[in-house]
Amino acid sequence: MKSLYVTHPQVVIDPNVPTPRWGLNEKGLMRARAFAARGVVPRGAMIFSSDETKATDLAGAIAAAIGADVIIEAAMGENDRSSTGFLAPERFEATADRFFAQPGESIEGWETANDAQARIVAAVRRALDTVPAGTPAVFCGHGAVGTLLKCFVGSRLISRSEDQRRLADPGGGNGFVFDLDAMRLHSDWMPMEALAPGWFD
Repeated sequence: MKSLYVTHPQVVIDPNVPTPRWGLNEKGLMRARAFAARGVVPRGAMIFSSDETKATDLAGAIAAAIGADVIIEAAMGENDRSSTGFLAPERFEATADRFFAQPGESIEGWETANDAQARIVAAVRRALDTVPAGTPAVFCGHGAVGTLLKCFVGSRLISRSEDQRRLADPGGGNGFVFDLDAMRLHSDWMPMEALAPGWFD
């Protein structure tokens, strides 16, 4: 069964607010609404989202456009980085590099990449078990766990070179099409603006 994984676009960065509660900024909301209005997600699709605000903002825009509900799956959340809290961009990028390079190790107390991968794969599999045959499934989530899911489905080693920031829009708002049961990637990361209607055909 083909499914679409799409990440939230640009967010309001506020060091005083926990990262999971950051919402989309003006540009992110504009991109999310434009994506929803283009008919990329067909009516009748099931929309799943992590419980983080930036993901539910995206999922809500998509669901509103097709008259669907958003199904929240907390286990689809981004890799747990609560041990460090907000990190300045340069330090965050360096820590993320280590996260991908050492997937079996906890970097500064972060959830390991291996554990985050097992969690996102299990969450997506549970969700897909509820999707009727022939129904499109869309997952709204995050860049790191999305990359880990993509690596699993594509039988690729965990690597930062597989990250959306390296392959598509560095601000997020990217997606890929996959089939978890068949362990097949139908696309790599691409900006949401490049995703076209008919991906489920």
